[in-house]
Amino acid sequence: MKNKRSYLFFILAVTVLLTACLGDDSARRIPSLTETFSKKDKKPFGANIAYRQLQAMYKDNAIRDKKQSFIKTWQEISDTSSLYICIAPKLFVNEDEVNAMMEYIYAGNDLFISAGNIDELLLKRIGCSEVYNETAAEEMIDFMKITSAYSVAKLGSAYSYYYQPFQNYFLNMDSSNTRVLGYNDADKPNSIVYFHGLGKLFLHCEPRAFSNYFLLKENNYEYLQHAMAYTKKYPDHVYWDDHYRKLRNRNRGNNQDKDFSTLGEIMKHPPLVYAFWLSLILLGLYILFGGKRVQRIIDQHKPNENTTVTFTETIGRLYLQKKDNKNIADKLITYFNEYIRNKYFLNTNLVNDDFITSLSRKSGVERDKVDSLYRNIMAAHNSTEVNDYQLLSLQEQIQNFYKTRN
Repeated sequence: MKNKRSYLFFILAVTVLLTACLGDDSARRIPSLTETFSKKDKKPFGANIAYRQLQAMYKDNAIRDKKQSFIKTWQEISDTSSLYICIAPKLFVNEDEVNAMMEYIYAGNDLFISAGNIDELLLKRIGCSEVYNETAAEEMIDFMKITSAYSVAKLGSAYSYYYQPFQNYFLNMDSSNTRVLGYNDADKPNSIVYFHGLGKLFLHCEPRAFSNYFLLKENNYEYLQHAMAYTKKYPDHVYWDDHYRKLRNRNRGNNQDKDFSTLGEIMKHPPLVYAFWLSLILLGLYILFGGKRVQRIIDQHKPNENTTVTFTETIGRLYLQKKDNKNIADKLITYFNEYIRNKYFLNTNLVNDDFITSLSRKSGVERDKVDSLYRNIMAAHNSTEVNDYQLLSLQEQIQNFYKTRN
């Protein structure tokens, strides 16, 4: 008990002395050491430098920010050679998210995750475990020292900074499909790669190595380059996670897509329950009495004529009278391809088997019908003349696509 009082007195004395020395000079205050790893955060443990460095490394490929769970991201894309980067203090995921991540990797993509505490659901899936060390409050006085990280990409390389030591590491890895890519000062592996299908999963358990503070120390920027050295050099797309870095507890990670209910959350708090029922009663009274008030009769006006439809019909008849089927077919194709680009984000300039498969999956239209439609489109586009039968057939197939799409 006496030792604890002495310790508290020492902390109080140091705080008073620091306050007296610093005074009101805000320029000398210690900056925030909160580990946000946000691309916009320029404080010591933001990730602004890492994000800008990645932009320079993939200058021909704009980085796309993702602010949703990985399940939704994987449902929206059909990549087979892309890179997804997640830097977070801790990583919490549920079983469905792990399945989506493994499907993404199996398809040929790379997933790079750097988090201090990685969810056991993901670690068990790849057959390894992690030793996570968090600095306790009693050790805060002695936590500052020189600590280093080593990368396999450049043998003998050591990148150090003055802060909490890198103590997290992986163990019990399956050597048949896992390789070590980096170590800490204790020669423990803190960076690994797991091979799955056509892609790779990169796990790194020291996200502070990608902070502004670490990367701005001497030549430490090379550490990020070495960490990315084994990912795809020219990925189709690069994604930056802005979702999992914000999760601060395991319940949010495991239940965010399944068990959350707005009404359920309201019912957990009595004041909100009273406010909810009071709002319903007031709304009922308003509908009951407010609906009886007398309104003056509103004169009925003749609706405006839609001249756009008349103009379109006139132009259509003009084309039909001229028998300019080729021109009509080209415009049908142009408007249809524009719809495909805006609706499904597909490149219509390159029509191949992958394009047909992607369009069929996203639209819900059978692949044979999509293939037949684009065969007619290519035939009409490459022909110098289009007869009435070809034009009607093309129009009918396009209309059927609109009717059966999702």
